[in-house]
Amino acid sequence: MKIRNTKSIYKALAIAAMTVFASSCSKYLDVNPDMRTDINTPEKVAQLLVTAYPQYDYLLFTELASDNSTDKGPGVGNQNDIAFDSYFWKEVMQTSGNNAPNTYWNAAYSAIAASNQALEALEQNDFGERGKQLRGEALLARAYVHHMLVSIFAKAYVIGGDNSSPGIPYVLEPETVVFKDYERGTVASVYENIEKDLVEGLKLINGATFKVTKYHFNPQAANAFAARFYLHKGEYQKVVQFATAIMPDNNFRDNLRPVANRLRTAEFSVVPLEFMSSEGPYNLLLANVYSSFASIAGNGRYGLGNNRRDFLNSKTAAGKEFYQRYGSYGDDKLTVTKYPGLFFVTNPLSNIGYNYTLQCLFSLDEALINRAEAYVQLGQNSLALKDLNDFVYPRIQNYDANAHQVTLDKIAAFFETSDPKEGLIKTVLDFKQRAFFHEGMRWFDINRHQLEIQHNHIDETGLETFEVLKKDDLRRVFQLPESVKNSGLEPNPR
Repeated sequence: MKIRNTKSIYKALAIAAMTVFASSCSKYLDVNPDMRTDINTPEKVAQLLVTAYPQYDYLLFTELASDNSTDKGPGVGNQNDIAFDSYFWKEVMQTSGNNAPNTYWNAAYSAIAASNQALEALEQNDFGERGKQLRGEALLARAYVHHMLVSIFAKAYVIGGDNSSPGIPYVLEPETVVFKDYERGTVASVYENIEKDLVEGLKLINGATFKVTKYHFNPQAANAFAARFYLHKGEYQKVVQFATAIMPDNNFRDNLRPVANRLRTAEFSVVPLEFMSSEGPYNLLLANVYSSFASIAGNGRYGLGNNRRDFLNSKTAAGKEFYQRYGSYGDDKLTVTKYPGLFFVTNPLSNIGYNYTLQCLFSLDEALINRAEAYVQLGQNSLALKDLNDFVYPRIQNYDANAHQVTLDKIAAFFETSDPKEGLIKTVLDFKQRAFFHEGMRWFDINRHQLEIQHNHIDETGLETFEVLKKDDLRRVFQLPESVKNSGLEPNPR
């Protein structure tokens, strides 16, 4: 089915002149979409590409839908409508605000608009080698954003299976008309387009340099994206290839997030800034986003509560828990210390501006755990164990190689399974859930592996009940924004 209203899915022309965050959040770019010939220098294209990354995040609705959240009970925390709908796997009715699916959809297509506008300018001008690198970034950004959209608003890609279910519109050119037809295509066709952009972008981004590398698709981030994409697609040898390319000397262990080391002993207020630091070798691609996720999930009724903290503080297959630091808004109202609360001043005289935070889109840690999963799928268990042990090393306080070594025997005992592959996959997913808690990844793993999860509900009398999200539950796919459905784009079945 086609859509006839561009305002709904592709707010490119209306939003192209919106505020742009650069690395210091200090620059603006006003782009007149009807005067594209004005983008006639590499510097202007580079400025435009700052907007090729969504300026809003998907953290609240994906984390609340996952098993990373809990109902803390009546009277605990504030009630947030997006959190409530997401937690109970309902259609999110709120369309405005920093954290709604509708907001992320619009921000994503606005980012795609920037990539397409940059690509058009690059087609019209010969900027030599610099132009090739900028084209690489534009293609990678376009591929990444479409991959996020299809992962949220369409069924998960089925490895070796039927992927003919509806995808999301893959937009390949700038808007030049008021109304234009769009089709959802299929999950398979979206993946084909993503891969085409990704492959070409990887070739062009090699050797690219940026003033602030971690806010652009640099070569390391590009390889991390490729590793994630091919993990979802089930091409495991490519996962190994691209993850390894990030660190050719294979020195992952000493460059991962120092969670149980430096971040454990740092001043509390400094931890989020260190966690999202552009100087840290562990962060490969960062984004500035308008988001209230950390405060809502911590201070709200639904989110990180004591029972989820108990899970995070429990032992792993390594024999000890992963270290985690928490902030608190009060009893049973917790937050992970990952997101700095920052403020972008638009009027220094009156101190007016916007609250924002930093989000890590790709990390060295994720690339390593993705490679571990690929090794398991390839039957290379010893290499998978090597990666898992490297992953564990900076996450266990007072790490002892003898006491905390991950082995097949310990995995078998921990997960009560005699199947090494099953145990290793469970270990990968368990480590990943703990390490990336409240970073938005768990929901995608739940859908990739068709994991059944449950949410608790505590009523006014204190009675606790549970609901299970089954493997074939249609609510695993977030509904398209209401404005898009009203315009004629086929909604996701319910």
